[in-house]
Amino acid sequence: MSGPPSLSLVLPVHRDGPELRRCLAAVDALDPAPVDVVVVVDGADPQVVERVRPHATEVIPLTTRGGPGRARNIGARSVRGEVLLFIDADVEVRPDLVARVAAHLGEHPEVDALIGSYDDSPGAPNFLSQYKNLLNHFVHHRSRREGFTFWGACGAIRRTAFTALGGFDEAYTEPSIEDIELGQRLRAAGGRIHVVPEIQVKHLKRWTATSLVRADVLSRALPWSELIVSRTGFDDDLNIDRAGRAKVAATGALLLGMVAARRRPGRRLAAASAGTLLALDVPLLRFYARHRGLPFAAATVPWLWLSYAYSGAVFGYVLLRHRLTTGRTSAD
Repeated sequence: MSGPPSLSLVLPVHRDGPELRRCLAAVDALDPAPVDVVVVVDGADPQVVERVRPHATEVIPLTTRGGPGRARNIGARSVRGEVLLFIDADVEVRPDLVARVAAHLGEHPEVDALIGSYDDSPGAPNFLSQYKNLLNHFVHHRSRREGFTFWGACGAIRRTAFTALGGFDEAYTEPSIEDIELGQRLRAAGGRIHVVPEIQVKHLKRWTATSLVRADVLSRALPWSELIVSRTGFDDDLNIDRAGRAKVAATGALLLGMVAARRRPGRRLAAASAGTLLALDVPLLRFYARHRGLPFAAATVPWLWLSYAYSGAVFGYVLLRHRLTTGRTSAD
């Protein structure tokens, strides 16, 4: 077993705000501290540059905004550590983050990267923020320890592996699935990723109905579906496991049953599909009830079903478009 590796923290930042201030204060409190802290200001807002300067060993202002993937790549070129530790600007880390990451990678020299999870006490108190961030916590804590994706909110990767892969795909110019795509390439190259849910950060983001659905559809479901269809296929990892696909199928059946609800077979189909969805979500609903109470758990059901519906619709659209495009290309 080799000793713990040295860590460098890379933080992409776009805008100022209370979340960033809490993030920076938590970075200052890291014990031990990383060997360096590189903050990349994506868009070079002078106010943000001045905000982060006292908290970083190096600040890199980027005049034009290019997304967190490009910002992380540029920051990674300036570090000295053997491991790149990436966090988002809207998370609050725990003081022992560096120690935990270094210890795990030191104990597992065969592992190229690891990801942590959100904790079970999200920073924003409104319902949708609690619902969404607790859902992410639940998914990471139930996932397999051998992961298939990377996670930019709290993820570490050995610098040699990151360099060999060419870093993040800079085609993602907005926060999206650039971290998932990196993890897929790492796995395809024979690398290994550990999911370590004991390494936790607090998500401070406040979700609204508009921001949640927009992010889920445009920043997650659409590009992730395109990645699955064009390159990777399905891996039973995180929220695209078999149970997740069964929930999408049951939601489709529920919608069909609701459309045909004037007839008894339609009502039966809707009732059976709803029962199936509830049964599949029993562990999650128990988790919600245990942490926030039964009324909260009940209130998450329509949001869960809505997410299954638009995730399935987006994937179906992407799959159909891919097959039509492939068919036309073959015909040509």
